[in-house]
Amino acid sequence: MEAQPVPLQLPAPAQFEPNTEKIKQKLLQHGVFPTPKILRNIRKKEIQKHNRKLAKIQSQTLTPPLIQSQQQALAEEQQFQTLKREYKQFTRAVAVKTSHLVGKPWERIERLKFRELASGNKEFVGDNLKRENLRELKEMFEKDLNWVLDNDIEVGSEDYTEEGAWDPAKRWRSEAEAIGVIADRLSEREITIKNWKFVRIMKQSGLLFTEGQLLKILKALGDKQSWRQAMSVVEWVYGRKDKRDLKSRFVYTKLLAILGKARRPQEALRIFNLMLEECNIYPDIAAYHSAAVTLGQAGLLKELVKLIERMRQKPPKRIRNMRHKNWDPVLEPDLVVYNAVLNACVPSRQWKGVFWVFKQLRKSGLKPNGATYGLAMEVMLQSGKYELVHEFFRKMENSGEAPGALTYKVLVRAFWEEGKIDEAVAAVRDMQQRGVVGTGSVYYELACCLCNTGRWQEAMSVVEKMKKLRYRKPLEITFTGLIISSMEGGRVDDCISIFQHMKYHCKPNIGTVNTMLKVYGRNDMFSQAKELFEETVRADSVCYNFPSGDGTSLKPDEYTYSSMLEASATAQQWEFFEYVYKGMALSGYHLDQTKHAWLLVEASRAGKWHLLEHAFDSLLEAGEVPHPLFFTEMLIQAMLQSNYERSVTLVNTMAYAPFQITERQWTELFEKNGDRISQDSLEKLLNALCNCNAASEITVSNLSRALHGLCGSDKVGDFSSSTHLHTRARNISPLEGINEEFDVNRTRNVLSSAASLKGGNAPETDDTVNIYSVNQCGMAEEDDTATKMVSKSSACIHNNSRLSNLCTLVQDIADDEESSDEYSDYLGDELATLISDGHSPDIDEAELEEQVSDSQKSKLPSANEILEAWKESREKDGIFFPFEP
Repeated sequence: MEAQPVPLQLPAPAQFEPNTEKIKQKLLQHGVFPTPKILRNIRKKEIQKHNRKLAKIQSQTLTPPLIQSQQQALAEEQQFQTLKREYKQFTRAVAVKTSHLVGKPWERIERLKFRELASGNKEFVGDNLKRENLRELKEMFEKDLNWVLDNDIEVGSEDYTEEGAWDPAKRWRSEAEAIGVIADRLSEREITIKNWKFVRIMKQSGLLFTEGQLLKILKALGDKQSWRQAMSVVEWVYGRKDKRDLKSRFVYTKLLAILGKARRPQEALRIFNLMLEECNIYPDIAAYHSAAVTLGQAGLLKELVKLIERMRQKPPKRIRNMRHKNWDPVLEPDLVVYNAVLNACVPSRQWKGVFWVFKQLRKSGLKPNGATYGLAMEVMLQSGKYELVHEFFRKMENSGEAPGALTYKVLVRAFWEEGKIDEAVAAVRDMQQRGVVGTGSVYYELACCLCNTGRWQEAMSVVEKMKKLRYRKPLEITFTGLIISSMEGGRVDDCISIFQHMKYHCKPNIGTVNTMLKVYGRNDMFSQAKELFEETVRADSVCYNFPSGDGTSLKPDEYTYSSMLEASATAQQWEFFEYVYKGMALSGYHLDQTKHAWLLVEASRAGKWHLLEHAFDSLLEAGEVPHPLFFTEMLIQAMLQSNYERSVTLVNTMAYAPFQITERQWTELFEKNGDRISQDSLEKLLNALCNCNAASEITVSNLSRALHGLCGSDKVGDFSSSTHLHTRARNISPLEGINEEFDVNRTRNVLSSAASLKGGNAPETDDTVNIYSVNQCGMAEEDDTATKMVSKSSACIHNNSRLSNLCTLVQDIADDEESSDEYSDYLGDELATLISDGHSPDIDEAELEEQVSDSQKSKLPSANEILEAWKESREKDGIFFPFEP
């Protein structure tokens, strides 16, 4: 009897258990607190749901039991797969140990070699690597690229689940630790939302980013002054789909406070406008306070007035997430907002805005406080209304508000500017008698006031009081300010006395040294300035004789060298000037040409022209346009050296610079340097300009006119078409456009022309204007078509210009018969040249219509008419053309 098949017995499934932690997180995301009752009900429902799903799957996949033959076939298939897997592992192990020379007899040796190369070990052992490159790569990763390998969120063994997966919920033991790590990592390298590590850090934190957590994160970032990261955190969190409808007004208000503390008014205004677009985060009075204070500190008065108008308006009808129809968030500005308006009036000096604010306060029934009166006094002080400063101070006392230290600071400054020094001292004494704790700024203003009027000994007693205060400026800055105040008051001896007295209280810094160099340089005290400068640069550290015997480290900066150069130039000590300039160049500093261009010009006139050339080359290498004084002085130096080719190159370079020099300025320049430039040098420069291909710019045209006027030449220069076309020179300062942006092509022309100054090569003296273009390789190549067109147009303009000058000359000859012989040869040569060039009357009239105005065209005859009239006049005198047959 055949045995009945036994059905396959499946192991009983384990009891399903829902993930409680996952349920809690999901409830928190939806704003539901997971109580035990809620968790028990959800767990029961999850188990029921799982059982129903499992029963449905079993009913669909239920199969009949296997017979004995099917079970035997299934066992044989499993055994075959096991043997196949073991055989593959065995053959792989044998292939590795077996030599590659053992091959198949029917395969050629080439195929065996190819297989050897293909199946060889691909691991790179590094025999060909250079150790120097490896060291550089190591240093690069240690210094600059170490952040790439940083594991921003260090994961420990306790952070993994039983299955081996990383669980963010177990990352940190406390929420405070997670917030601290986020703030530290984001602010460490200024990681914002544009950085790829930002999302990684935020996700690995394991936080749910609730309202409380975001406020703590923003507070930590605000303490670190990381306003960009704070904006990125808010933008990323509320940009997620599950957080878009959970925006918090308090979070945005906190962000406004952080932006205000960082003095970022534009970003704060953008966030505030974003809050106006949604009902959930619509600004309340705290948000208005934060935005108003930020705008007031930045002096944005117009935006602040618009903010006040916005407070009194209802929100637009189409606002997102509107839930209540009768929702009315209209507010009235309070004292904080009005004080912000007064603060905005200070930098703009809108003193009339003070009366508007007090008028609005009376309408609203608000009482001004001490800050209101203090800000009003500050506005009047900046506006120069000193009487109103004292008036508001009296109003403040009458209202019962106690004046603060900042109020007395404004009062002392007002007395100082009025010249009432005793009243300023009395104001500070009144402050002390009232028991007001003075700040360092009050005593600093009083000390500067005393030093400015020559009472520096009294100022030292005030400094002694400042030393006892907790919050004050550093003594180095205080003494430097006192020296500057004495210098502005013309008290040179007091400046020196304060500097000597300073050494017994604090260590002078480089700012103090720079101030003293200015004092010495402006009062013909070169020896003292030289001694102080040499003492500063003698070594890396300069030791002063303090009571403690300690020294201070001083390093000369750009202002140190500039001040010493100015002192040397004032004292005509040009050898020491050269020494200081070389030290400045070796230290990597450059002279500010907008302020100290005259120093190098004076040095060049004193024989140190090579310093000017060095500064000129340095500016060109840096991509800057040299000062016009540099160009003119180098032009004069080239004329003194009889290098007129270089002079022409300089003139062409100036033509493409973003400034222009008028004829009058050229004339004044040559007349001012008449002791260095002779009349012969001017004539040679004029000849060099006439014999070269000068640039067609108004600067060159003005130079030509100036040279013609100074030389008294009768020649008509034909080196540039602009010489005859630009009949009226604009009165433009040499500094015009020096700080403005200019065209890239013009800059390229300036640099290319100036690059040839060292060699002194003059431009090519051909009859065409070279037009260059840039090919794909970045090289300049000549454009033949453009060259021909420009050459043809230049020739036409040139002939018209000559014809115009001939007309004027004929008129002069007709008026003055005595001058006819003087100009006869020149006039005949010019007419012959015009006719030989094929200059027809028709072409002349057509071209003159474009180049000459209508009033001038009606007075100009054609070339043939001029020729015929001139022939008749010469035949009467018995003179014939030299070119007649």
